[in-house]
Amino acid sequence: MKSSFWKNYRFPILLVSGVVVGSILGIVLKEKATVLKPFGDIFINILFTVVVPLIFLSITNSIIQMDNMKRLGKIVASMFVVFIITGLIAATIMIVTVRVFNPAEGFTMPITQVEEPNPPKVSEQLVKMVTVTDFKDLLSISNMLPLIVFSLFFGFSIKLVGEKAQPLIPVINAATLALMKLVGIIMYYAPIGLGAYFANLVGKFGPELIGTYARACAVYYPAAFLYFFIFFPIYGYIAAGKYGVKSMKYLITPMITSLSTQSSIATLPINLEASKKIGVNEDVRNIVLPIGATAHMDGTCLSGILKIAFLYGVFGMNFTGIDVWVGSIIFVVLAGMANGAIPGGGLISEMLIVSIYGFPPEAFPLIATIGILVDPPATMVNSVGDNVAGMLVSRIVEGKEWFKQKVTQA
Repeated sequence: MKSSFWKNYRFPILLVSGVVVGSILGIVLKEKATVLKPFGDIFINILFTVVVPLIFLSITNSIIQMDNMKRLGKIVASMFVVFIITGLIAATIMIVTVRVFNPAEGFTMPITQVEEPNPPKVSEQLVKMVTVTDFKDLLSISNMLPLIVFSLFFGFSIKLVGEKAQPLIPVINAATLALMKLVGIIMYYAPIGLGAYFANLVGKFGPELIGTYARACAVYYPAAFLYFFIFFPIYGYIAAGKYGVKSMKYLITPMITSLSTQSSIATLPINLEASKKIGVNEDVRNIVLPIGATAHMDGTCLSGILKIAFLYGVFGMNFTGIDVWVGSIIFVVLAGMANGAIPGGGLISEMLIVSIYGFPPEAFPLIATIGILVDPPATMVNSVGDNVAGMLVSRIVEGKEWFKQKVTQA
């Protein structure tokens, strides 16, 4: 049991330990802690270097590895409608929450590089988020969402070409595995890199920075659990009436598994079994749940809004205005796939926030730490929500009596 706990939580424990040690060094060394900053810069620069090929290869590979394509065309539209709607609801709830409880209240970092953003119209912002005017622009970390869109369509195009594109598949798969291994190697340095960055930050701004994280967690944890225990039963009722609410009992095991493993992929076998017990048809659950493990991220939508609002507060900017809110909601829903489709995706999602919103590099370790601290409940909402999404897709594709047919067959 002890070794299992260490295996499941080793990486976040090491990361948090690095941040704690770095914070202590910052308190002790104060301004002298700036000598450690280059070690943090090295870590962030390496991550920014690897992120572009990582996103392209990982997402393309996930698409070309899909086997069940027969009913995908019929199911995929309703599936993504469900993913988007639940993500929008989750993000909107967190917008309201951070407006009531400012996660960064009482702490600001006077960094001159950050300017008050002047967001374009929502339509213009959406175009710039998902497209670029030149292929070479896809290779910039400032355009990662367009790269995600391109990668998705490229993967589907390979599937549509068929046999003639088969030679590409093992090459892309091997390159993806190699890059994942590289990321794994880089992450061994993460506790040192984040620790060095925090030594510098705490040395400059003092221990009040640490207290700010307690407030951020106090905002996120209740919001995540309330979303889980209130909105999931509501979704279940929409999908299957009273049976949908009763079927929430099958989500207990996936809930515990996701909290302990902090991985939607690791929870996938448990989710598939729970979805089978609920009565979701085999082809629906075999499409919705695996794709949902990488693209359906309600918990990430909650944490994404929290991180954006946190940085706005830390850098003394106002997280207000319809354009700011709508743009943030659209961003976190689209960026959710980046969080789950690749290893270390939380860090990639945080780099997306920093690059798209124009925050300085100092912003990255701030929200990376929030990502670590809120990861257990975020993964719980992300992972268990896939079962609820499968129920909703069944309701759309097969009609309101879908669960009765499955119960009768059982």
